[in-house]
Amino acid sequence: MTADEEDERGCRHGLLAPALANLALGVPAIIPLYLTYWLLTEYAPLSCDAFATRPDMSNCDYHTLDHAPVMMFLLALTGALLLILLLAVDVLGPRRRGDARPGGWLAMATLIPVPFLVLLWLAGA
Repeated sequence: MTADEEDERGCRHGLLAPALANLALGVPAIIPLYLTYWLLTEYAPLSCDAFATRPDMSNCDYHTLDHAPVMMFLLALTGALLLILLLAVDVLGPRRRGDARPGGWLAMATLIPVPFLVLLWLAGA
């Protein structure tokens, strides 16, 4: 039996459904992926000397520094929601449908960042 043939119950075992489902998960995943991108590109390389004698002596972007706790909180919140969606779609969904091995679904989870990477490429970053 090939991947596109039907089994005795009439179910198709291809990778198109897992790929489309995980690409669809990638659309709301844009939010936590962007938050991660922002924290890695804006906050992590921030050269901020907390004990500078004068604020103008340090190379500190206080606007970025002020937004960091909010961005971290939003990353934790949206990241947890994405993990719950991933668990529901890629692990619990196949088991509920009678597919004892969700390996194909979990392998297609690598497609989740594709919408974010396409937007990042289109933005020219």
